[in-house]
Parts: sequence; C-alpha cells; structure tokens
Amino acid sequence: MLTTGPAALAAENPPTVKLPVLTAVRAADAGCVKESPTRATATPWEHQSLELSRAARISQGAGVKVGVVDTGVSTRAPTLAGRVQALGGAGVDCAGHGTFVAGLIAAAPAGGVAFHGVAPRASIVAVRATTEQGAPSAPRVAAGIRAAVDAGAQVVEVSAAFGSRSPELDAAVSYAAKHDTLIVAAAVPDTPRNTTTATPTPRDYWPAASPGVLSVLDVDVKGVRKDDAPLPVHADLAAPGDGLVGIGPRGGGHFIGSGASLAAGYAAGAAALVRSAFPHLSAGEVARRLVSTAYPDHVPRLDAYAAVASVAQDGTTGAGADRDARTDVVRMPDRTPGEEATRTAVLVAGGGLTVLLLAGWAALAVPRGRARGWRPPGR
Repeated sequence: MLTTGPAALAAENPPTVKLPVLTAVRAADAGCVKESPTRATATPWEHQSLELSRAARISQGAGVKVGVVDTGVSTRAPTLAGRVQALGGAGVDCAGHGTFVAGLIAAAPAGGVAFHGVAPRASIVAVRATTEQGAPSAPRVAAGIRAAVDAGAQVVEVSAAFGSRSPELDAAVSYAAKHDTLIVAAAVPDTPRNTTTATPTPRDYWPAASPGVLSVLDVDVKGVRKDDAPLPVHADLAAPGDGLVGIGPRGGGHFIGSGASLAAGYAAGAAALVRSAFPHLSAGEVARRLVSTAYPDHVPRLDAYAAVASVAQDGTTGAGADRDARTDVVRMPDRTPGEEATRTAVLVAGGGLTVLLLAGWAALAVPRGRARGWRPPGR
C-alpha cells in the first residue's frame, strides 16, 4: 500500500537535526535525564501528518484536562509552565518520558521553534506510575488512572502496555468509564520483546485491550512499522510514533523518541481538541469521532484536523458498528517487488465496514466499535 496524504509529503523532507534519544525506561545506573543542548527548529513530520496548523484554527484544547500516567511531568518544563497539576511527587521527572508525552499533548509554542503540542491550551494532570527510572507496574498504573480521574481529567493517556490482565487495571478502566473519562493507551510496549526479524505473534496488551479503551499503534513517517515490532490483536488508531521531536524535563532543548506510548500521546492530544470543540460529546463519542475521521487504512491513521473539522455525524449505526473488534488481528501483509512502502502494520478488517464521505476526501473508515462501543461496562 502506498503512503498518501500529508505523511507522504513529510517523508520527502525528513528532519536533519540530530537530537539526543529519550527512551521509556532508563538503566538503573543511568541517572536522571540531562538537559538537551539542541533545539529543533524545523517543522516535525508528525505535525504535517496530523495537520496541526489547520486543527489549531478550530481547537487548541482549552478547558480540557489530560492525565498523563507515566514517569511524572516536570513542572520545570518551560513550554508546560503553569499548566501542570502534579499529584504526589509527579512534578519531578527523572526519566523524562512523561514530560516528553505531555509535551506532545500540550506543549505551548516557543520562539524560534516549530514544535508544539497538539492541544497547547490544554492542561496536564501528572501522575507517576513507574519507578524513578521509568519501570511501570500494573497496580501503580491502575492507581494513577483513578487519581487522574479524581483530579478531573477528561482524557487519560497511559503509556504502559502489560502482557497480562489484572483486576486492578480492569477496575480502573471501569472507574474511568463511569466518570466519562476517555482512556487512550499504547496498543503495544515501546520496547520490542525480541530482536529477531520475524513477525511477532499478535497478542493482547493491557489496559489497551480492555473494553472502552482507545488503543493506539505507532507508525513512522511512511506509515509503516518495523518487522520485529510487537503486534497487538487489535488497534483502534495508528498515529506518529517513530523519530518524534519532543521536550525534556528542563530547558528549551529537544529530544527524539519512538514508541506506541508516544503515538498514544498524540491521540490523547487530539482527544483533547475534540473534547474542547465538542463539549457535549461523551468519552465514547469522542473515541468514535477520532476513528471515523481518521485516514482510511487497515489501522485508521489519526487525523487531528479532520477530527475537529468534520461535519460528518459520528453515528453508531451501520454494519460493524457494534461488532466486537477483538476478532480483528493485526498482520504484516506481503509486499510485491518495487512497491514504495515496505511493510505496513495492518489490521485485517472484518466484513461490513460502512463508507463515510468527508469534505473532499474519499472513503473513510467506519468506527471500529470496541466491545460495548466505548460505552461504560454494564451500561
């Protein structure tokens, strides 16, 4: 499948500035992240892919709180100044990953720098759910989700992806749904589980696999993923998640990072745009709107501008709207020689997807109604 749209244009002009790499988990003896000496001045490819400049004319996330359940979010980050509500000790971010994610969501523009967050007028609720060096645990993530909800977060980004289900996570997801809070989670872990080139077997990761959670997969500038990257059984959206520019815990320099957790950050920022522009929509309706306005692909690719600009209705009727999307499996399709895109992370879609028309774009993917259609469990 050839890459089309803004992402294809961005791929023709990749960034040339070398930035220090930021990972999700640091070695035990690595110490805390140091300030980056380098600033990225060019427009990141992901901004072009998501059409953030156009989306900003309609919504910038004003009035929306976004919880970031991660390594914490530094209150010393200049472009987040005055907009971080840190719970407990979450205002100090040794690993830097949570601050990076929060910057993707809500960093304000800075002079001489093209990078900014998707929703620069949103505020952040910071919750630490990891060790100081970034290793997460299910009980901490579950407690973090509840804490963010109690602090008024309307969207909660969860960076962790666990290979086993837990009662604590299930209860936290249910708690968020009952409070009309949308959880946006990484569909897979950031770190590959193996180093081989063979395609991994798709499997579920939590809390992304839980009913009512919007799961997000990472793709690169060409809309593809590495062959040995972990695969989920199902993903609702694909978003930029490879070679992304972001902020650090202090100073005006930038880092570069990759992973599904960062893609979830971009999707959470887009959710904040929608919740600000359409405050009457429920968490489930916000999720459906993000999916229904995405670029049509095997895993629909997030389009922040279309999510706030579309006049199409986010209807729940139509073939497949209430289908259990867990029957779909992410696969890596075969490619013929000479095809431009190498291999795309895909979801083998079940039958019966309804075509939507969107302001000059051709067919759009129908919302992949998650179990219970993003409605709170038990409703």
